[in-house]
Parts: sequence; structure tokens; C-alpha cells
Amino acid sequence: MATNVHAPVESRAPALADQLPPYAWFLASAVFHYLGPSFAVLLFARIAPSGVAWLRIASAGLVFALWLRPWRFLAALPRRDQGIVVALGVVLAVMNMVFYEAIARLPLATVGAIEFLGPIAVAAAGARTRRNLAALVLAIAGVHVLTEIRLAGEMLGYVFAFANCALFVLYILLGHRIASSRAGASGIDRLAASMLIASLAALPIGIRAALPAFDHPELLLAAFGVGVSSSVIPYVCDQLAMRRLPRASFALLLSLLPATAAIVGFLVLDQVPTQAELLGIALVIAGVALHRPIPE
Repeated sequence: MATNVHAPVESRAPALADQLPPYAWFLASAVFHYLGPSFAVLLFARIAPSGVAWLRIASAGLVFALWLRPWRFLAALPRRDQGIVVALGVVLAVMNMVFYEAIARLPLATVGAIEFLGPIAVAAAGARTRRNLAALVLAIAGVHVLTEIRLAGEMLGYVFAFANCALFVLYILLGHRIASSRAGASGIDRLAASMLIASLAALPIGIRAALPAFDHPELLLAAFGVGVSSSVIPYVCDQLAMRRLPRASFALLLSLLPATAAIVGFLVLDQVPTQAELLGIALVIAGVALHRPIPE
């Protein structure tokens, strides 16, 4: 029987997506989330943050366009679903822009700690049981030990950091909406459409700053690496995790990101964690292990 090439991504490869637990997809997302910045180091030295952000978004959009050609089904979606896809695209565009502006002014650990405040609120709203509330407390304690928020640096950096925090919450909420949809296009197909919209939404802000990269192939190659490792792989893995995890469970799992950063730093950059960092990692892992998903 011929394969239906127009079928949603999840229906074309159900075995891999469903046989692996959702936590495995989230772990893959967390790892690649921190591999991306290693490519961005070269770009930050030559290109302004807004240009780096647009190159990341545009390269990811190009990959999704060549892979899934999402314009084929976008027009056929119900108007409400189209609105969610467009909203997610705008959120992705602005979220990436303000994130890079924030880390250009503040330490990455500070921005990451502020970013996690939003998911903590989502997890707290869905705690519902004493066990999950205890898991949330452990995760918060671990993140507090792992990250140090210092009231230093440019005030504008904090404005961008807290804006990124709010947008990250919207990403979780909208990402779950497209992941849970069972009609028409799959969550990953809708994500692809959102990423194309994000490329267009960020174009007026970032294109001018990104122009120097077009004269240097090595910068474009680095931008492509940033887009694939920071946007394509993590966002696809997020969709595969979101479609099987409640919002609160996914939000709590995000507390693993600081722990993942410490582990990746040790393995890749030879940054040996301190005893305090090891304690923070242990608290976060204990919180995630204690948590039990609650159907929504």
C-alpha cells in the first residue's frame, strides 16, 4: 500500500513517537536547548542580538518549510485553529528576540532563573495534590540552589528577561493547544506553520542586524546550527512530550533545565559542578521523580 505523504507527522511515524516515554522526548529537548548557545557564541561576537535571534528563527523556519511544507494545510484549518497557529508564531518571534536581548545584558543563569518563574506558576496552578505540591517545592528549592539571581546589570536587561518569562508561559499554553489538537494537521505540522509565521513576524526587527552574516558563510552555517539545535529539535521534542503530558507536568519538568545545563557544562565544557550545584540537581530530580501527572 502506498504511503500517504500528506498524513500528519505523528501518524507517519507513530511507533517511535509512542513507544518512547514523553519524558525521553523532553530530555532530548532539554539537551539540545543548551547545545544551541554553543553555536551562538560565534554569532554574538559579530552580530547584534536581534540579528542572531532572527537568523535562528529564519533558519528553523527554512528547515520546517523544506521538511513539512506547512502552507499546504494551513488554509484548510478552521479559523480558530489558524488563530492559535498565528498567535504561537508571534509568541515564538518575540520570545526569541527578547531572550537574546536579555542574555546580551545579564548572566545566562539570571535570565534562566527569571524565565523559570513562569513555568513554576503554571505548575503551581496544576499541583492539586499534596504529593505534587511537595514535588513543586523540591523543584523550586533545587532551582534556587542552582541559579543565583543578582540585582545587578542593566535594568533594560531585566525588562527583557521578565518579558521572556511571560512569553514562555504563553508558549507552554499555546504549544499544548496545538499538541492536543486531533483534527486536521498534527501538532508538529502546526508548529512548522507557526515557525514560518515567526520568521515573518521577526523580519522587520532582526533583518538589518542580521545582514553582516550574509557576507560570511561561516556565520550563516553557525546560524543554521543555532536554528536546528535551538528551535527545530527542541520544539519538535516539546510537541511529542506535550501531546502526552498535562500542562502542569510539562511545566514542572522544565525545572530540569538548570540541572541539564550543569550536566552539559560538565560533559562538554569541562565545567565541574560545585557541591551546591550537585545539591540543586538532586533536589530538582527528586521533585520530578515525586511528581505524578494529573489528567486535565
